[in-house]
Amino acid sequence: MTETRARRATEAFFGRRKGKPLREQQAANLQTLLPALKLDLAAPAPASLDALFDRPMARFRLEIGFGGGEHLMHRAILEPSTGFIGVEPFVNSMAKLVARVEAEAPGNIRVHDDDATEVLDWLPPASLDQIDLLYPDPWPKRKHWKRRFVSAVNLDRFARVLKPGGLFCFASDIDTYVNWTLLHGRDHAAFDWRAASAADWRTPFSGWPGTRYEAKARREGRASAYLTFTRI
Repeated sequence: MTETRARRATEAFFGRRKGKPLREQQAANLQTLLPALKLDLAAPAPASLDALFDRPMARFRLEIGFGGGEHLMHRAILEPSTGFIGVEPFVNSMAKLVARVEAEAPGNIRVHDDDATEVLDWLPPASLDQIDLLYPDPWPKRKHWKRRFVSAVNLDRFARVLKPGGLFCFASDIDTYVNWTLLHGRDHAAFDWRAASAADWRTPFSGWPGTRYEAKARREGRASAYLTFTRI
């Protein structure tokens, strides 16, 4: 247990857990609605991720750090036969997503409100078709780079849970983190970056709805990169 905690402490990708006080209804939603959506990591992982949902799913996709949930909800509605797992430790963001799930009832979202490495270590091998890491905290100071989610050990985790041919999709507007991710992907034997031209990383992913972070980056004059790595 001590070893596990130490390993995760060096990989923590999130900072604060809570922002401004929740409104009364938001707090109530977390008490009454979140338990039905939340993964039970105390139980053994199912042999098939279909068991997590109320209907059979054709594909399974994990989004790490979904923020306000705009992208996750967009994808869930666009792809009703895909089972989505969203991870977000920030309480205010989770409250926003839970309210939207209650209102729109897509039926194909499950969530975890803590460290994403806990989910990655719990999932069965070769169970995911795609992992999305979109505009993660870049931890720009060199002394904090160890907290960036992209790391050799986390790419090992991705490799274990992705199916052969599965995708790891990364988006960021921070050049140093884009370069960091390219180097880590290049050096990992389980992943291949197949970009053939600049358009391959400058063009948003298919069906991309945009995010608040992306819009902010553009207002501030920063371009985004969209990287897709294939699980070999």
